[in-house]
Amino acid sequence: MSTTAAPSRLHATRAGVQKFGTFLSGMIMPNIGAFIAWGLITALFIKTGWLPVDKLGGFGTDPATGQTYVGLVGPMITYLLPLLIAYTGGKAVYDVRGGVVGAIATMGVIVGTSIPMFIGAMIMGPLGGWTMKKIDSIWDGKIRPGFEMLVNNFSAGIWGAALALVGFFLIDPVVTGLTSVAGNAVQFMVNAGILPLTSIFIEPAKVLFLNNAVNHGVLTPLGIQQSASQGKSILFLLEANPGPGFGLLLAYMFFGKGAAKASAPGAALIQFVGGIHEIYFPYILMRPILILATIGGGMTGIATLAITHSGLVAPAAPGSIIAVLAQTSRDSYFGVILSVLLACAVSFLIASLILRAARNKEEGDLAAATASMEGMKGRKSMASSLLGGGGVATATEIRNIVFACDAGMGSSAMGASVLRNKIKAAGHRNVTVVNKAIANLTDTYDMVVVHQDLALRAEEKTPSAQIVTVDNFMGSPKYDEIVALLDEQAQTANRPFEGVAGKSEPASEAEAAAAHVSVPQHHAETKQVLRPESVVLVGNASDMSSAIDEAGHLLKSAGAVDDAYIESMHERERSVSTFMGNGLAIPHGTNEAKPHITASAVTFVRYAQPIDWQGKPVTFVVGIAGKDKEHLGILAKIAKVFGDKEQVARLEAAQSVDEVLDIFGKVNA
Repeated sequence: MSTTAAPSRLHATRAGVQKFGTFLSGMIMPNIGAFIAWGLITALFIKTGWLPVDKLGGFGTDPATGQTYVGLVGPMITYLLPLLIAYTGGKAVYDVRGGVVGAIATMGVIVGTSIPMFIGAMIMGPLGGWTMKKIDSIWDGKIRPGFEMLVNNFSAGIWGAALALVGFFLIDPVVTGLTSVAGNAVQFMVNAGILPLTSIFIEPAKVLFLNNAVNHGVLTPLGIQQSASQGKSILFLLEANPGPGFGLLLAYMFFGKGAAKASAPGAALIQFVGGIHEIYFPYILMRPILILATIGGGMTGIATLAITHSGLVAPAAPGSIIAVLAQTSRDSYFGVILSVLLACAVSFLIASLILRAARNKEEGDLAAATASMEGMKGRKSMASSLLGGGGVATATEIRNIVFACDAGMGSSAMGASVLRNKIKAAGHRNVTVVNKAIANLTDTYDMVVVHQDLALRAEEKTPSAQIVTVDNFMGSPKYDEIVALLDEQAQTANRPFEGVAGKSEPASEAEAAAAHVSVPQHHAETKQVLRPESVVLVGNASDMSSAIDEAGHLLKSAGAVDDAYIESMHERERSVSTFMGNGLAIPHGTNEAKPHITASAVTFVRYAQPIDWQGKPVTFVVGIAGKDKEHLGILAKIAKVFGDKEQVARLEAAQSVDEVLDIFGKVNA
């Protein structure tokens, strides 16, 4: 019992720290652009900057009033940055309402002090959102109709004002004292020459994904305050220096073996120029003793910065050499560049010695190390697709899946239907599979299935989710990988995998589709959306463009769309192919073209000779115009048909329109 309890407690502790660090970084990272903007303005326009301008830098006096210019630098760091942090923190807890109350509350700690109040903002923002949420729950559902806006606005205003006073009189003195203590501690380490020792904690923390709690929770706020008073800060480079990781990867390039040696050059470029440090974490996990190399490199870099009195004016995020140089103080280029070079050299030297000494030992498994890293991180890693082969990741238990496409009314609905049926057939009946437009995605899903051309957009919206890319919506082998992953999870947990039975959010389009499929009168619904006059057994088109026009004009003849929608169907095809697999394409308009839909309609065209659809053979073209989700039932049936080779063969052999309608109308989900 004791041998298993200790690792369990350690895992729980690490997960808790990771969660805390993720929340802290969630307040800072979305606003890094504002920090960078402040850093650039400071570097350019202050009195000692590259292009000093008194009205922008806040120095010199106004001849008319004799008052010192306010400038941009001071107000941005005093008001803009803390309020952005507070709003982001409050919004994370209680959406926009929480963000507004959190920002109001933060004004109390801002005006009560002479230092930039970042830590105060990181306290008051979430506190404002959380307390407002609790207050709203008191009268939730009890407000008389017509008085909701009055109650909501006045409660937020009154409580925000109260929290601002609390911040001014109670929170501000405490935070100011804590900030002063932390700043003095950092300065003591600098003066005593022991600041490099922080690498002993920072470098292992990076590999264990515990760095956010330290970096964004303490170092960035303290660094900003130090930069405001001294013009630069060494704290911004304690974690972001790309030298240690680059040196490690260089050592693998020269002295590594197998997949690690082959992948190291690409990983080095991504780490050093792209600033994605996690790309080198699996290389350390393969041989944990290599952490000594990055610790040695980190200590060397920090010592160099301390000796040369160098620093950055603002955070370097991501930790790319480009971001580092862009934020380097005007008098610190020599020290910063030297710190990166020496950190790289020391890390390379130590790692090379370790790798050469281990050349006769068995090389670790890079893919396994990547999976281990994702297990510690608790979600999909950037390194997984680059180092782990691009398959379906296994780090996080899959509870809810979203199938995303550009418009959210065609490809995703059919893909979600196919995947849902496979998952249900495997016995995982309560795993939710929904579909959405990419623009409507939120970071609340465990897995996102998306066309490969839309992967980057999906990842921006759902950074915490595993991203699975497909190019065949009807028969992608990735669907079987997902089912296998669910099977593996169920076996690991030694219980049936139940997932999430319900969701608090409104039903998605895919859920609506499932509901439509379960309703009787399939045949009547099919004829309502897919009318006999919209079924063509022998199409006239000979290429993709004319086939889209043919489908579009059938939709227009059905009274469903106008010419602008037909043009948007071509636009949609230029951005992402609507090829679904199994000889099927489903051209439809973009998300922006939905106002041009007057009624739901589906059209069906069969071609005697397959059409070249961006390199894929297409025999069946199904045009879609969806309004109020009325089309989703027939789409689910179409997906069911085209997932069955026997049914596809029946469509190919169908001799009449009624026969086609009958095939779709009799399909059961």
